[in-house]
Amino acid sequence: MVFALSLLLFSLTVRDMTVSLITFTVMSALIIFAAKIPLSYYLKLLLLPGFFIISGTITILFSFTSKFTSISNIWWSWEVGNWQIFISDDSVGTVINLITVVLGSISCLYFLTLTTPITVILSVMRKLKVPSLLVDLIELTYRFIFIFLETALAIHQSQASRLGYGSLRKGIRSLGLLISSLFLGVLQRSGHLTMAMNARGYQENLSYIEDTYTYSSRNCLVAIVILGSLIFINGFL
Repeated sequence: MVFALSLLLFSLTVRDMTVSLITFTVMSALIIFAAKIPLSYYLKLLLLPGFFIISGTITILFSFTSKFTSISNIWWSWEVGNWQIFISDDSVGTVINLITVVLGSISCLYFLTLTTPITVILSVMRKLKVPSLLVDLIELTYRFIFIFLETALAIHQSQASRLGYGSLRKGIRSLGLLISSLFLGVLQRSGHLTMAMNARGYQENLSYIEDTYTYSSRNCLVAIVILGSLIFINGFL
């Protein structure tokens, strides 16, 4: 957790293309080869932020101005009436730097989420004296996300088995029933969870038996070498 967050903060601080590319490559290799996460699954995870990266960088890449305005370092331009749409060398450099920084940061977050259980992250947050209300809220939100998805999947499978999505009209009706049933189901599950917490003596703070972990000198050494190498490389750029 400390290793991933350190690399994330360093990559966001220096905002350098080379450092971000190295961070993305190293963290992706650790996710695939050390954490044994399948490559196809990791690529699917990258698709979601990739969509937001592409949609966000398009607005940065293209610029508009009057066709009578003189612009230097134009990489591509297209005149439409009295306007011209252009891509400059500066905007291309900004987009490339932004994409590499985002990919490097995302790889650090994926390494953290794919290798560290949520209970460990919350345990570290409690030790760092993060307000208990915020920690409990994160934990309950995390739990209810999966309850929400599990309930939605069960309802969808039940509807699909009864040909509820056989036509457009049936699909719209089934989707409406799914949404209404979903909120009722989640509300019922939250009521059961509240009853279970009260039965176990819930008093403002959620209490758990924390697991014990031992430090790995090999992993610490690898983390120090990687972080030190990035700092060294950044010093010569």
